[in-house]
Amino acid sequence: MPENSFIETINHLFGGAITTLIGAFTGRLMWHSGEVKLGNRRFFGKELLWEIPVAVGMALIGDAAANYIGLTQPVSTGFVATLAYLGPRGAESLLCAWIGRKK
Repeated sequence: MPENSFIETINHLFGGAITTLIGAFTGRLMWHSGEVKLGNRRFFGKELLWEIPVAVGMALIGDAAANYIGLTQPVSTGFVATLAYLGPRGAESLLCAWIGRKK
């Protein structure tokens, strides 16, 4: 029996939507932890609550973008986590650079 990756195991246990949300929350938590390390935030501050809607929004945007590009699991979860780490402003910058390159 072949071994499954961590993302495939979570996907089988909880389903694709939960896996995508876990990826998005992980990406936002990595960004938040970096801000804590720089001294810009406290780890358990009110700022952490604002990361919840950002993570959910980035999960929706990232999942739609992954489907558009044609990515499958587990690559799409990594893509979502990366976009969630970048956040809305980072994703906007990435999109603008990609659109500008295509013209």
